[in-house]
Amino acid sequence: MAAEAGSQFAGGLQLAQRLEQAGIPAGAPLPTTSGQLAVELADCWLAVLAWVPGHPLTGHNPAERWLIGTTLAQVHRALTGCETAGAQRFHWVDPEAGFLSLRPWLRPAITAALTALDAADPATMSWGLLHADPAPEAFRLDPATGQCGIIDWSYFLHGPLLYDLASAVMYVGGLAHAGNLIEAYLKRGPLARSEVDHGLAAMLRFRWAVQANYFAWRTADNDLTGISGPDENEKGLEDARRSLTFLSVGVWATVLAAPCRSCRADEIRAPVTSSLRPAGTSPW
Repeated sequence: MAAEAGSQFAGGLQLAQRLEQAGIPAGAPLPTTSGQLAVELADCWLAVLAWVPGHPLTGHNPAERWLIGTTLAQVHRALTGCETAGAQRFHWVDPEAGFLSLRPWLRPAITAALTALDAADPATMSWGLLHADPAPEAFRLDPATGQCGIIDWSYFLHGPLLYDLASAVMYVGGLAHAGNLIEAYLKRGPLARSEVDHGLAAMLRFRWAVQANYFAWRTADNDLTGISGPDENEKGLEDARRSLTFLSVGVWATVLAAPCRSCRADEIRAPVTSSLRPAGTSPW
């Protein structure tokens, strides 16, 4: 698993390099004297990243949401044509995972979200390399230049570009608050409006299923990494439950719960069962 973790980490760092070459600040790694992007130290991997100047966005106002959509669109265009060999392939959520027995609603809600995603047919969507967790604070605006960058390229994931767009929509409070973000993305991004109209609702529902899956795993394992106590895991679960309930009855234009910020990049690192790896192991 250590070698796989290093490969995934290095793959993400290569994406940051590609973006920097395209003029998008992304915190590219500084290679070692031997040319490595990351080195293994004890039980972790270490990289030295270039500082991206500016301040993190919040997504709380229309101007910032427009900037998020524009920057994400530029990222997807810049990564078009990149080599995907070795990337983790979408998706990683297993509806039969044991930890989904934690709450009675979990398995049915996640299964329903996966069914809706299958109906939208991800195989027909536009695929590419993803950021996978474009929360507002991953975007950094330099007030001196007006340039916006995007950081946190720590993994290597290939999947529908709609997953990134749905994640950005989720983080700003749902579709009711994301109209200008979506419009900004459509203005600059590679996705056609027809694809977004067809698949975004199902992908947003799946994105909340990812959050439910992640916090169920954390709660079952009593994983408190990055949080102050178990109440934050419970909040993440409750946010997901409420939102999946609204989405399941078609009220997908308004998502009342704001996602717990502690889910961030670690959401796709939960143990999974899939055709790609044994049960109970981590993608990293």
